[in-house]
Amino acid sequence: MPNDRADSSIDTSGASEISETSRSSSTSSMASALAALPALFAEESRVRAFAAVALGAGDAAQVAGAAGLSAKETAGALRRLREQGVVTSGDDGGLVVAHGRFRELARVGRTESAAPWDAAAAGDGGPGDMIVRTFVRNGRLVRLPARWTRKKVVLRHIAEQTFAPGVEYPERTVDEKLRAWCEDGEVDHVTLRRHLVDFGHLRRSDGVYVRPADSARTGTA
Repeated sequence: MPNDRADSSIDTSGASEISETSRSSSTSSMASALAALPALFAEESRVRAFAAVALGAGDAAQVAGAAGLSAKETAGALRRLREQGVVTSGDDGGLVVAHGRFRELARVGRTESAAPWDAAAAGDGGPGDMIVRTFVRNGRLVRLPARWTRKKVVLRHIAEQTFAPGVEYPERTVDEKLRAWCEDGEVDHVTLRRHLVDFGHLRRSDGVYVRPADSARTGTA
């Protein structure tokens, strides 16, 4: 096992990694809000309150009357709708539907559906997940970490999401799959392929690549 004490030394990449984490938090927040929408509108009172606002009800009393809800039900429904940002106050102070919020959520949904994998949605919230969130955004590798231990985590993630264990892949197929990860990033697919081989996540023989069945344990700290 290589010595990991170098991680405690001064690393000038640390500041940029923290900055990247901050920038990615907005995308993660939007993805969480998108995932919460079905639950938000699973409650009938919220649907009726939202419909009332969409049809022009500008305050709680008007919402209650239009939606046929009690004052308590209306207050609870509007509170949740405001918390999720789908209802807000207009220029005149009245309630309005936050159409811009839905446009933002739609953009996030389109990006997630086109991406190979979204770390923010599938992560477990642990340290490894935070590392992946920093360097992988919307299924794209932004760059590889400078620290060896973090690089192991990111490479393992890419290998697990891209290649099935025990399946043989010709080099052309490997390159095609890795190009998808490298779009708009700092790392080209050839460099990424070499790292995957070097770290044991792919084995190469006569132009054929195989992800070992035990690769999930390869590169763990």
